[in-house]
Amino acid sequence: MSRSPVRVATLTLSDTRTLDDDEGGQLLGELLKNAGFTVASHDVVREEPELLRAAIDRIASAGTADAIVTTGGTGIAPRDRTVEALAPLFEKTLDGFGEAFRRLSWDAIGPNAILSRAAAGVVRGLVVIALPGSPKAVELAVARLIGPVLAHAVALASGKGGHHHHGHAQHTKDGTQDKEQRG
Repeated sequence: MSRSPVRVATLTLSDTRTLDDDEGGQLLGELLKNAGFTVASHDVVREEPELLRAAIDRIASAGTADAIVTTGGTGIAPRDRTVEALAPLFEKTLDGFGEAFRRLSWDAIGPNAILSRAAAGVVRGLVVIALPGSPKAVELAVARLIGPVLAHAVALASGKGGHHHHGHAQHTKDGTQDKEQRG
């Protein structure tokens, strides 16, 4: 069974970049395409929490994406407010994403990895991932985390896949499986 590629909307969070000079967003799009995803849309959003929340709402309402990946605004500088903007929207948090990202970053950059607040969660059935703005961080995240896991995460978050075995098999008391009887 062939599934259509996961549709990803990307957002660059920046007070200074425009679509014309958004190298980080362009890199993110190329890496996602190379990993087999479809880039459904891309935009640059100023680092204002209400603007990011409005962009997420617009994408979710349009139904044109299965996931949203942002780049920028995940550090600890005063203007870095991506995590604070997203946190109230998350219906579920994917704590393991940030933990794994920082673990992998540690190998690449050492103790400065703790300064990243990369995060992920589910908003209205969409997987939302917030990455740092650094090109190396984006490359690491797409290659080692997003590429291998996003399709499965989208299937689970949307309710279209996963490990809810409705009608597939029943487990007996000894742990073996019996095929469900159909009459």
